[in-house]
Amino acid sequence: MKPLREMAVDVLSTADGRTKTALSRQYAAEWQAARKAGELPELGRANPPDFPARPSEPELLDPRDVPKRKPGSEAGRLALLHAVAHIELNAVDLHWDIIARFPDIEMPIGFFDDWVKAADEESKHFNLMCDCLEALGSHYGALPAHAGMWRAAEDTTGDIMARLAVVPMVLEARGLDVTPGMIKLFKQSKNQQAIDALEVIYAEEVHHVAYGSKWFNFLCGRDNLDPTEVFHRLVRKYFHSTLKPPFNEEKRAEAGLPPDFYWPLTEEYEARA
Repeated sequence: MKPLREMAVDVLSTADGRTKTALSRQYAAEWQAARKAGELPELGRANPPDFPARPSEPELLDPRDVPKRKPGSEAGRLALLHAVAHIELNAVDLHWDIIARFPDIEMPIGFFDDWVKAADEESKHFNLMCDCLEALGSHYGALPAHAGMWRAAEDTTGDIMARLAVVPMVLEARGLDVTPGMIKLFKQSKNQQAIDALEVIYAEEVHHVAYGSKWFNFLCGRDNLDPTEVFHRLVRKYFHSTLKPPFNEEKRAEAGLPPDFYWPLTEEYEARA
């Protein structure tokens, strides 16, 4: 079996979405089988690319230039599925990147177990979304997509705590807020395949936010830092917006995110401060 960080770079260097996620799932299965057998596989060292390989489509646009479509329309629902597929593909790369990116930060083996599992689940999510698109006569790449998805990774290449704060604890936590509304939308259009896929994503994304919270708090504890204070400082520095309610407080709490982490980062709170 290859060292884990070499596996990560292989995934990051694969352009086609279906091929990337197949390789991701294969490597995750190899790692998980070795761990289940009681082994401690080699982590190794590798040089992850600054930007992961991507297919020639979709066309990547500035967020302001991505066409807005009414979510209640058929075109709007298709665009929504495409956007979720794009998010999930980026998430696959983000999780493999955190595995490869910080070799000089000593972390317990459980850190790698968690992010391999998250990358495996994101790979499944991407394929579920692609299946939904193809069932509607479309495919991933048929519409333009958001070019800013990798910005959080680029901004936090030198700071593992910032990466944990911005990616799972802000961006993925946002998924917990908005996914119930998406499920409701597809219930109205009676698209059971999309409902089932989004419910899988909704249930599993809680774990990914929880992994971020767990390892962020671990690093704060190791250095005797106040997690809330550090989270606020890093999000203000690296996340280029305020957080926007409404928040799914129940699921955020389940993932280890208390309200005093995120409410002070909202525009309303910042304006009062």
